[in-house]
Amino acid sequence: MNGPIPAVVLGGTGYVAGELARLLAGHPHFALAALMSDSAPGEPVAAAFPHLASAYPRLRFSSQDDVRGILCETPQAALFSAAPHGVSAALIDALLGAAARAGTHPRVVDISADFRYRSAEEYTQVYRHAHGAPARLAEFTCAVPEQLKELTTPHVAHPGCFATAILLASVPLLKAGLIAPSIFVSGVTGSTGSGRKPVPGTHHPLRHGDLYSYSALQHRHVPEVTACARAASGVTAQYAFVPHSGPFARGIHVTLQAALTGNSNSEQVLGTLRAYYEGCPFVRVSTDAPRVKDVAASNYAHLSAVVMGGTVAVLCAIDNLNKGAAGGALQWMNRLFGLPETAGLTAPAPGWT
Repeated sequence: MNGPIPAVVLGGTGYVAGELARLLAGHPHFALAALMSDSAPGEPVAAAFPHLASAYPRLRFSSQDDVRGILCETPQAALFSAAPHGVSAALIDALLGAAARAGTHPRVVDISADFRYRSAEEYTQVYRHAHGAPARLAEFTCAVPEQLKELTTPHVAHPGCFATAILLASVPLLKAGLIAPSIFVSGVTGSTGSGRKPVPGTHHPLRHGDLYSYSALQHRHVPEVTACARAASGVTAQYAFVPHSGPFARGIHVTLQAALTGNSNSEQVLGTLRAYYEGCPFVRVSTDAPRVKDVAASNYAHLSAVVMGGTVAVLCAIDNLNKGAAGGALQWMNRLFGLPETAGLTAPAPGWT
């Protein structure tokens, strides 16, 4: 193609859609052609995202018809969906169908949960409603970019933000057979992980200065983590996960604990992590404990590990909106178009968020 590749973002005024727009503003190969919103078509993008006014001073939210026209007129386009689960699948299906009839071939990265499962039955069991496009499931692969070298489907489903952190921490050790497949995880996430609409769990006066768990041992992303870990490591593990709401806006920190299968020490575990992520530019393994401020607003992940007796603790920090959502999705889209995986994603964390 001559010129930049048009990128379309579904999900309108949500935090992940805004983060995608921010990342695309500095991308060397993609250009934001449309940001779709069912609730605010025709409204200025800068009204919803004032911090993006300098990048998109005149851009307005697009309607579904606008997006369909772009996809049908462009031989190849990048379609990101940050629409809610239960909505994304049917929307993607309709747009891909229109593009196919027009003879165009957009590539899709879905950030919702709609294409993270291999079957509609698995999805329905978790989300309690019918899947919006079961015939499309075979066209998507769900994985963390660092844990799948060869992609065999035309489209990708990016795992959730907690799932990304847990998979980064556990898959290398499961694959190496260093840990027993019974894993305990405690995780803390920032308030942006709950979306833009204010609810008691994200309302600042309630969340500020506090820390509390939710959905203990019942988090809906656990089946997704189990399935992705099995695909990446060949091991079926059991995850006992307790998520927490943290008093900060961006970032995720998880602590994973498991029994060692042998007599590995801390250096051997760290060596296994380093070997697995060799050549992965966004993953750093260190003896220093990871800090959320060192990765917040970036696409980087920091990992560490320590052994005591027969137990290992693996620590992982990522940004929930970037590495866990928009950045990871852009990393995948770079690969789908044969671009450098790091394109548009190498900016370091601000450090003082």
